[in-house]
Amino acid sequence: MKVLVINCGSSSLKYQVLDMDGEVLLAKGLVERIGMDGSVITHTKTGAEEKWVNETPMPTHKEAIQQVLDAVVDEDHGVLKSMSELGAVGHRVVHAGEAYSHSVVIDDQVMSVLEDCTELAPLHNPPNILGIQACKELMPTTPMVAVFDTAYHQTMPPESYIYALPYEYYEKYRVRRYGFHGTSHKYVAHRAAEMLGLDEKHLKVITCHLGNGASITAIKGGEVIDTSMGFTPLEGLVMGTRCGDIDPAIMTYVAEKENLDNDEIIDVMNKESGVLGISGISSDFRDIEAAAESGNERAQLAMKVFAHKVRFFIGAYIAEMNGVDAIVFTAGVGENDIGMRDIICDNLDNLGIHLDLIKNRVRGKEVIISASDSKVKILLIPTNEELMIARDTVWRVSLLD
Repeated sequence: MKVLVINCGSSSLKYQVLDMDGEVLLAKGLVERIGMDGSVITHTKTGAEEKWVNETPMPTHKEAIQQVLDAVVDEDHGVLKSMSELGAVGHRVVHAGEAYSHSVVIDDQVMSVLEDCTELAPLHNPPNILGIQACKELMPTTPMVAVFDTAYHQTMPPESYIYALPYEYYEKYRVRRYGFHGTSHKYVAHRAAEMLGLDEKHLKVITCHLGNGASITAIKGGEVIDTSMGFTPLEGLVMGTRCGDIDPAIMTYVAEKENLDNDEIIDVMNKESGVLGISGISSDFRDIEAAAESGNERAQLAMKVFAHKVRFFIGAYIAEMNGVDAIVFTAGVGENDIGMRDIICDNLDNLGIHLDLIKNRVRGKEVIISASDSKVKILLIPTNEELMIARDTVWRVSLLD
């Protein structure tokens, strides 16, 4: 089956076409500036020497999706002879609340749930919905599957997801921990089990999705038992521009001192904090690491604070699972920052975690980087959320037969 994977943002759209008979990437692309001047699609056919770029007006997501469909069947740079070759479309959707613990074929009821969850993910669900609606209009007979960031975390027990607030807030407003990056955590956990040649049901794994947005997940017996992000992606680790866990009273104190309203203080926590806020330099870890190496003390502090928080969650999840078999690093920082992995894993020998400094000198490759005497395996696994979405899409569509 050939699958089109769609990931819609408010003004951009990423896509891939995969042949799932061999899990082969056929093409991928990016549509930018939807609804703005200078709308453009950049399309790359696997094996082609050059990218195909077309600047054309795309006032809505419908025109953007049409550009994608035209590109994938184009005689010169397309990968399908016709749209009839496409077996299904998989959509990345951020939030499904408590409604779904797995991917689902999209129908009117699913669309209603996504609309209801817009309040929980106001920046992400609306464009996700627009992408689905555009695809359904242009491909009315093609099965559509929603793959949720939150679904993988729905196995968490109540003691992991309930906040110590008046219980009525959970009952009335569903205020609880949801967790995000679920598709990434699911992919690398599955892949770790395959690389180790072990059954996932017998493993305790901690997956570290470390990028500009970052989260850590504890997976025991193939099920999530805890994760660092919460009601929103603001909770948990220190991130590129997000503060992560702080004393909530700090922000009311700062708001009064700085004369900030609710929206402004939320912007501070989401857009001006994290390693950017500490370093005063950048939210890009490459810039911060370069500054730290040149002696910038605030950049050095930002790296230490980030690493400290990652180690904090690793230790907490080892305690929660009563041990760990494997720790996985993934996403931009996790996959590529050799020094950060070294800092995080340093001096954890008493927990059975011993990084091989030579094996660790690698970026963006699947490899085991733990020392031969390490009781805990340390793995580097580049994430592949699109492939995970395509796999889930094939699985759900196969159940329709």
